[in-house]
Amino acid sequence: MTAKDCGHEDDERKKLHRRLLTASLAFLLLVLFLILLIFLILQPSKPAFLLQDATVFAFNLSTANTLTTTIQVTLAARNSNQRIGIYYDRVDVYAAYHGQQITLPTLLPPTYQGNKDSAVWSPFLYGDAVPVAPELGVALGQDQIAGTLMVNIRVRGRIRWKVGTFVSGGYHLYVNCPAFINSGGRSVGIGGVGEVAVKYQLIMGCHVDV
Repeated sequence: MTAKDCGHEDDERKKLHRRLLTASLAFLLLVLFLILLIFLILQPSKPAFLLQDATVFAFNLSTANTLTTTIQVTLAARNSNQRIGIYYDRVDVYAAYHGQQITLPTLLPPTYQGNKDSAVWSPFLYGDAVPVAPELGVALGQDQIAGTLMVNIRVRGRIRWKVGTFVSGGYHLYVNCPAFINSGGRSVGIGGVGEVAVKYQLIMGCHVDV
């Protein structure tokens, strides 16, 4: 075999490799396009959140304008999609009052939610002597006189959608749940949770952005 023949075989082999690589890439792109098309056609719905209850262990404002808060909340989330699952990757829950964060964020465990499935979490939210603006202390006093406090339970994190074997990239999740708490203490709570805690049955819908 001459050097010319060897060079010809090498060229043919390179052409075959290029064709196989091109065909493989084209097939992969076609599969990804079909998955994306199915994903867009299905149009995933964002999960629905519900604030079921809140147990208040502490909500105390000091004379130095620091607020100490301990609340346990029960949050439920439902995936209404028929063919799409949801991964909750990193999700934090915290409490806010008049727009100011008053507890540290509590990390929820990573969760996968299948189609038409629900998940329930009951995190504790803690804020120890959190400095607040003077006007916030005034607002708290006014709310206590009025008899009702509104504390916002907020959820921030990232979720991913799952269609078959395809898993999407991360999407930001933001949830805001208003909790209207009567400042009448144990006389208006449902009780049964200890001497210093008051449990409020809320069943409040939440605003969800994805």
